[in-house]
Amino acid sequence: MTGFDVTGTAAPWVVFVPRGTAEVQRQLAALESKGGQVHRFAAADLMTEQGVHRAFAEALRFPGYYGRNWDALVDCLDDLCGAVTGRFGIAGVIRGADSLLDAEHFPLFVSVLCQGADRANSAVDLDGFPLDRPAVAEHFIFEFDTFDRERVELAVRQPDLVVTSGDGFVAAELDPDEWH
Repeated sequence: MTGFDVTGTAAPWVVFVPRGTAEVQRQLAALESKGGQVHRFAAADLMTEQGVHRAFAEALRFPGYYGRNWDALVDCLDDLCGAVTGRFGIAGVIRGADSLLDAEHFPLFVSVLCQGADRANSAVDLDGFPLDRPAVAEHFIFEFDTFDRERVELAVRQPDLVVTSGDGFVAAELDPDEWH
């Protein structure tokens, strides 16, 4: 399996795979060996927008002023502290993602994760000016108990994302024509 690398700062930002995929496990171990952090989420905790905000704020130690809305989630994903990223990067792993495919907020949630990761993985701000920090590897992995590539592709595909697939995975990143 190729087509993504959660240890680096290149797209894609969100990857959808069957649970227990050996390549994903290898990449997560490599990320941790470089000092990066793996944060795990249960899909059951992310079934509502409020659940997403609560789970991410707690696991990723968002500041107390976190606004608990989609824009604030993008901002906080772009500005994670070193304790959360290991000063190298993070991977957020969402287990049991099958149920999320039917959640009303799922397409927006994926887009928001792509937006936050796109910004974190860049060494320049939205205006193209250098940031006072290096790019931080940030990726999200949705693990499925029953992986149906076509169903995942249909659920993820939206105008602001580029969706690709390969042997055993689907991946998403921001469409540069829409975002850059």
